[in-house]
Amino acid sequence: MGILALVLAYLLGSIPIGLLAVRLSTGKDLRKEHSGRTGGTNAMRAGGLWVGLITTLFDFLKAAGAVWLAKVFTNEDPWIVAAAGVLSVVGHNYSIFLLDRSGGKIRFRGGAGGASTVGASTGIWAPSMLIILPVGLVLLFGVGYASLATMATGLIATIIFFVRALNGSGPWAYVYFGVIVEALLLLGLKLNIQRLLQGNERLIGWRARLKRRQEKAKEVLEEQ
Repeated sequence: MGILALVLAYLLGSIPIGLLAVRLSTGKDLRKEHSGRTGGTNAMRAGGLWVGLITTLFDFLKAAGAVWLAKVFTNEDPWIVAAAGVLSVVGHNYSIFLLDRSGGKIRFRGGAGGASTVGASTGIWAPSMLIILPVGLVLLFGVGYASLATMATGLIATIIFFVRALNGSGPWAYVYFGVIVEALLLLGLKLNIQRLLQGNERLIGWRARLKRRQEKAKEVLEEQ
Protein backbone atom coordinates (compact mmCIF):
# COMPACT_ATOMS: atom_id res chain seq x y z
CA MET A 1 0.00 0.00 0.00
CA GLY A 2 2.92 2.29 0.69
CA ILE A 3 4.36 1.69 -2.78
CA LEU A 4 0.94 2.29 -4.33
CA ALA A 5 0.63 5.55 -2.41
CA LEU A 6 4.01 6.73 -3.71
CA VAL A 7 3.24 5.81 -7.32
CA LEU A 8 -0.10 7.61 -7.13
CA ALA A 9 1.57 10.64 -5.54
CA TYR A 10 3.93 10.99 -8.48
CA LEU A 11 1.20 10.43 -11.07
CA LEU A 12 -1.15 12.93 -9.41
CA GLY A 13 1.64 15.48 -9.24
CA SER A 14 2.42 14.87 -12.91
CA ILE A 15 -1.01 15.96 -14.17
CA PRO A 16 -0.21 19.14 -16.18
CA ILE A 17 -3.11 21.29 -15.02
CA GLY A 18 -1.67 24.50 -16.45
CA LEU A 19 -1.08 23.00 -19.86
CA LEU A 20 -4.66 21.69 -19.99
CA ALA A 21 -6.20 24.92 -18.68
CA VAL A 22 -4.37 27.15 -21.14
CA ARG A 23 -5.01 24.79 -24.05
CA LEU A 24 -8.76 24.70 -23.31
CA SER A 25 -9.08 28.45 -22.76
CA THR A 26 -6.80 29.84 -25.46
CA GLY A 27 -5.62 26.97 -27.65
CA LYS A 28 -1.99 27.82 -26.82
CA ASP A 29 0.70 25.33 -25.88
CA LEU A 30 1.92 26.59 -22.51
CA ARG A 31 5.29 24.92 -23.02
CA LYS A 32 5.94 27.43 -25.82
CA GLU A 33 4.82 30.50 -23.88
CA HIS A 34 7.09 32.76 -21.80
CA SER A 35 9.07 30.58 -19.33
CA GLY A 36 7.66 27.34 -20.77
CA ARG A 37 6.68 26.10 -17.31
CA THR A 38 3.22 24.68 -16.64
CA GLY A 39 2.57 26.28 -13.25
CA GLY A 40 0.15 29.00 -12.23
CA THR A 41 2.39 32.01 -12.91
CA ASN A 42 3.11 31.07 -16.52
CA ALA A 43 -0.50 29.99 -17.02
CA MET A 44 -1.58 33.46 -15.86
CA ARG A 45 0.80 35.12 -18.31
CA ALA A 46 -0.47 32.96 -21.19
CA GLY A 47 -4.17 32.66 -20.36
CA GLY A 48 -5.07 35.45 -17.96
CA LEU A 49 -5.73 35.82 -14.25
CA TRP A 50 -8.50 33.24 -13.89
CA VAL A 51 -6.61 30.56 -15.79
CA GLY A 52 -3.63 31.19 -13.54
CA LEU A 53 -5.75 30.98 -10.39
CA ILE A 54 -7.45 27.77 -11.51
CA THR A 55 -4.08 26.23 -12.32
CA THR A 56 -2.68 27.22 -8.95
CA LEU A 57 -5.72 25.86 -7.11
CA PHE A 58 -5.62 22.46 -8.79
CA ASP A 59 -1.83 22.20 -8.47
CA PHE A 60 -2.40 22.75 -4.76
CA LEU A 61 -5.21 20.18 -4.59
CA LYS A 62 -3.39 17.42 -6.48
CA ALA A 63 -0.45 17.56 -4.04
CA ALA A 64 -2.71 17.76 -0.99
CA GLY A 65 -4.69 14.82 -2.37
CA ALA A 66 -1.52 12.78 -2.89
CA VAL A 67 -0.55 13.26 0.76
CA TRP A 68 -4.06 12.52 1.95
CA LEU A 69 -4.12 9.24 0.02
CA ALA A 70 -0.76 8.28 1.52
CA LYS A 71 -2.17 8.89 5.00
CA VAL A 72 -5.22 6.74 4.27
CA PHE A 73 -3.26 3.91 2.63
CA THR A 74 -0.57 3.65 5.33
CA ASN A 75 -2.35 4.70 8.52
CA GLU A 76 -0.37 7.97 8.46
CA ASP A 77 3.11 6.45 8.30
CA PRO A 78 5.16 9.69 8.50
CA TRP A 79 7.96 8.56 6.19
CA ILE A 80 5.57 7.40 3.46
CA VAL A 81 3.51 10.57 3.87
CA ALA A 82 6.65 12.73 3.62
CA ALA A 83 7.85 10.78 0.57
CA ALA A 84 4.42 11.15 -1.07
CA GLY A 85 4.62 14.90 -0.54
CA VAL A 86 8.05 15.02 -2.15
CA LEU A 87 6.95 12.85 -5.09
CA SER A 88 3.91 15.04 -5.76
CA VAL A 89 6.29 17.99 -6.20
CA VAL A 90 8.70 15.87 -8.28
CA GLY A 91 5.77 14.89 -10.49
CA HIS A 92 4.74 18.49 -10.95
CA ASN A 93 8.27 19.62 -11.84
CA TYR A 94 9.20 16.54 -13.89
CA SER A 95 5.95 15.22 -15.31
CA ILE A 96 5.83 11.80 -16.97
CA PHE A 97 3.11 13.27 -19.18
CA LEU A 98 5.43 16.01 -20.45
CA LEU A 99 8.29 13.88 -21.72
CA ASP A 100 10.32 15.95 -24.19
CA ARG A 101 12.64 14.26 -26.70
CA SER A 102 13.60 17.37 -28.67
CA GLY A 103 17.22 18.28 -29.32
CA GLY A 104 18.41 14.71 -28.99
CA LYS A 105 17.86 14.78 -25.22
CA ILE A 106 15.16 13.30 -23.02
CA ARG A 107 13.80 15.50 -20.26
CA PHE A 108 10.67 15.79 -18.17
CA ARG A 109 9.06 19.21 -18.19
CA GLY A 110 6.68 20.84 -15.73
CA GLY A 111 6.39 23.70 -13.29
CA ALA A 112 8.49 25.09 -10.46
CA GLY A 113 6.56 23.45 -7.61
CA GLY A 114 5.36 26.34 -5.45
CA ALA A 115 1.64 25.56 -5.32
CA SER A 116 2.35 21.84 -5.06
CA THR A 117 4.66 22.46 -2.10
CA VAL A 118 1.94 24.44 -0.32
CA GLY A 119 -0.58 21.70 -1.13
CA ALA A 120 1.65 18.89 0.12
CA SER A 121 2.50 20.86 3.28
CA THR A 122 -1.19 21.46 3.91
CA GLY A 123 -1.90 17.76 3.43
CA ILE A 124 0.77 16.95 6.00
CA TRP A 125 -0.38 19.53 8.55
CA ALA A 126 -3.39 21.66 7.56
CA PRO A 127 -2.57 24.78 9.68
CA SER A 128 0.70 25.21 7.79
CA MET A 129 -1.31 26.82 4.99
CA LEU A 130 -2.25 29.67 7.35
CA ILE A 131 1.44 30.53 7.61
CA ILE A 132 2.86 29.66 4.19
CA LEU A 133 0.10 31.21 2.08
CA PRO A 134 0.07 34.75 3.60
CA VAL A 135 3.87 35.02 3.50
CA GLY A 136 3.94 33.75 -0.09
CA LEU A 137 1.26 36.23 -1.16
CA VAL A 138 3.13 39.14 0.44
CA LEU A 139 6.27 38.17 -1.46
CA LEU A 140 4.33 37.56 -4.67
CA PHE A 141 2.26 40.74 -4.81
CA GLY A 142 4.24 42.93 -2.43
CA VAL A 143 7.78 42.32 -3.66
CA GLY A 144 6.66 41.32 -7.14
CA TYR A 145 8.80 38.24 -7.76
CA ALA A 146 6.95 34.96 -8.34
CA SER A 147 10.21 33.03 -8.15
CA LEU A 148 11.02 34.46 -4.72
CA ALA A 149 7.56 33.57 -3.42
CA THR A 150 7.94 30.05 -4.80
CA MET A 151 11.31 29.51 -3.15
CA ALA A 152 9.95 30.78 0.15
CA THR A 153 7.24 28.11 0.34
CA GLY A 154 9.67 25.24 0.89
CA LEU A 155 11.76 27.24 3.36
CA ILE A 156 8.74 28.22 5.45
CA ALA A 157 7.46 24.63 5.40
CA THR A 158 10.85 23.41 6.62
CA ILE A 159 10.84 25.92 9.48
CA ILE A 160 7.29 24.97 10.49
CA PHE A 161 8.00 21.24 10.56
CA PHE A 162 11.37 21.78 12.28
CA VAL A 163 9.74 23.75 15.10
CA ARG A 164 7.04 21.10 15.46
CA ALA A 165 9.64 18.32 15.55
CA LEU A 166 11.66 20.17 18.20
CA ASN A 167 8.68 20.51 20.52
CA GLY A 168 7.59 16.93 19.91
CA SER A 169 4.34 17.75 18.10
CA GLY A 170 5.47 16.42 14.71
CA PRO A 171 7.82 13.77 13.27
CA TRP A 172 11.26 14.54 11.88
CA ALA A 173 10.24 12.91 8.61
CA TYR A 174 8.34 16.07 7.72
CA VAL A 175 11.46 18.19 8.23
CA TYR A 176 13.18 16.08 5.58
CA PHE A 177 10.18 16.69 3.33
CA GLY A 178 10.69 20.44 3.68
CA VAL A 179 14.42 20.30 3.01
CA ILE A 180 14.04 18.12 -0.09
CA VAL A 181 11.23 20.13 -1.65
CA GLU A 182 13.17 23.35 -1.04
CA ALA A 183 16.08 21.79 -2.92
CA LEU A 184 13.69 20.88 -5.75
CA LEU A 185 12.39 24.45 -5.86
CA LEU A 186 15.90 25.92 -6.00
CA LEU A 187 16.87 23.46 -8.73
CA GLY A 188 13.79 24.29 -10.77
CA LEU A 189 14.37 28.03 -10.40
CA LYS A 190 18.12 28.20 -10.97
CA LEU A 191 17.71 30.48 -14.00
CA ASN A 192 15.39 32.75 -12.03
CA ILE A 193 17.94 32.90 -9.21
CA GLN A 194 20.57 34.04 -11.71
CA ARG A 195 18.23 36.77 -12.97
CA LEU A 196 17.46 37.85 -9.38
CA LEU A 197 21.18 38.21 -8.69
CA GLN A 198 21.62 40.15 -11.93
CA GLY A 199 18.64 42.38 -11.17
CA ASN A 200 16.64 41.52 -14.28
CA GLU A 201 14.10 38.98 -12.98
CA ARG A 202 10.56 39.32 -14.36
CA LEU A 203 8.22 41.36 -12.19
CA ILE A 204 4.47 40.89 -11.67
CA GLY A 205 1.72 42.96 -10.11
CA TRP A 206 2.07 46.62 -9.18
CA ARG A 207 5.85 46.63 -9.59
CA ALA A 208 5.53 45.34 -13.15
CA ARG A 209 2.98 48.07 -13.95
CA LEU A 210 5.20 50.69 -12.35
CA LYS A 211 8.19 49.52 -14.38
CA ARG A 212 6.18 49.72 -17.62
CA ARG A 213 5.07 53.27 -16.79
CA GLN A 214 8.63 54.28 -16.04
CA GLU A 215 9.84 52.82 -19.33
CA LYS A 216 7.04 54.57 -21.22
CA ALA A 217 7.85 57.88 -19.51
CA LYS A 218 11.51 57.42 -20.39
CA GLU A 219 10.63 56.80 -24.05
CA VAL A 220 8.52 59.97 -24.13
CA LEU A 221 11.37 62.01 -22.67
CA GLU A 222 13.83 60.56 -25.18
CA GLU A 223 11.49 61.45 -28.07
CA GLN A 224 11.29 65.03 -26.83
